[in-house]
Amino acid sequence: MRNRRTALLATVLAGAASIWGVSATAVAAPAAAGEVLTYDATGAGVPVGAKLTASLAAGTTAKLTTTAGGSTGVTCSGSAIEATVATNPPAPGTATENNVKQTFNAATCTSNIPLTTGVASITVTPLLTTAVSSGGALVVNGPITATAVLKSPFGNVTCVYSAPSISGTTNNADDSINFTNQQFTKQSGSSTCPANSFFTAKYAPVTGPGGAVSVN
Repeated sequence: MRNRRTALLATVLAGAASIWGVSATAVAAPAAAGEVLTYDATGAGVPVGAKLTASLAAGTTAKLTTTAGGSTGVTCSGSAIEATVATNPPAPGTATENNVKQTFNAATCTSNIPLTTGVASITVTPLLTTAVSSGGALVVNGPITATAVLKSPFGNVTCVYSAPSISGTTNNADDSINFTNQQFTKQSGSSTCPANSFFTAKYAPVTGPGGAVSVN
C-alpha cells in the first residue's frame, strides 16, 4: 500500500510540475530538519560535548550602557563566548548548553561614564547554562553576575551587577547570536557605578569542530 501511495504521489507531483512548466526533479519534499543545532557544511547534528565559540561579529562592539539604547557606558571591541553542547534533540525542540563563558578584553574597552577614564576588567560568572530553541530564541540562565572594574582619577572602581537571566536570538543568515538591551541591576559599588547596565552585542559566526553552526 505504501508503494502504491508513493507512486501516486510521484505522479501527482510530476503532473503539477508539467502544469507549471518545471521538471519533476525540481519538485522535491523538504529535507528532514535534523537536530536543533546543525553544521552548515554538512547538515549533520552537532554532537553532545562539542565546544562552540564565537567572537564579536566583524565591525561590531559590545556595549554596556547606562540606559537602554543609550550612548553612555562601556564599549568593547573584543569579546567572546563559548559553551559546550549538553543536549541536541531533533528539531523542532530546544538544545541546551553548559559551561557557558563570556569574556571581555579590557584592553579594547573604553568608558565614557562620568568620573571614569577607562576599563581595568570585566568578568562574568562562568559555568552558566543556555537554552537554544527552534525558531531562534535563546536564553542564558542565571543568576548572572557581571563585575566591571573601571579606572578613575582616584583609583579603580568596582561595580557589580546581576540579572536572573538574559535573552537573545539566533540568526542563520550569519550564524549569529544577538543580545539587545539586556538589563543588569547594580548590586554593589560606589556612586560612580550606574544603577543599571544594558548589554547589547552580536557574536558571529558561532562555530564548532565541524564549522559554522545553524539552528533548526
